[in-house]
Amino acid sequence: MTTTPQRPDVISLRRMFAQFPTGVVALAATVEGQDHVFVASSFTVGVSQEPPLVMLAVQRTSSTWPKLRNASTIGVSILSKEHRLICRQLSHRAPERRLRDVPFTRQGTAILVDEAAGYFVCRIHDEHPAGDHTIAVLEVLDLKPADGTDPLVFHRSGFATVGVA
Repeated sequence: MTTTPQRPDVISLRRMFAQFPTGVVALAATVEGQDHVFVASSFTVGVSQEPPLVMLAVQRTSSTWPKLRNASTIGVSILSKEHRLICRQLSHRAPERRLRDVPFTRQGTAILVDEAAGYFVCRIHDEHPAGDHTIAVLEVLDLKPADGTDPLVFHRSGFATVGVA
């Protein structure tokens, strides 16, 4: 007799995912005269070096991604420990409040949050459906590291920073 393993329930799965520390990024751009931003902790670097690719998983229910994906370039700001307080604002339900009083720089249509731990300027390379998410693969067009700035990390459903061991 063969038994099929039970799939984990959503609560258990989310708790397990929370055990894995992830970086926090703000993806932002101007599309048709409107600024759009959302925060993600599903960003992955090192997908490919040639061509240079990064990726993220976006919930299919996102109301921001369908707009943001139409930008010619998208800014990806690796949020730093200094952004802990504004991170919630960047994720606000009201899109018009997200960038209010947040210092940022424009590079073409890309928006880069000031004092980030690093920046990428990207364009959409490809998208793939993945369950209740879309995997967005982004081509890196430009980058700027910010040496000496500690990145913000999402771990166990809260914000933390990385310490050197």
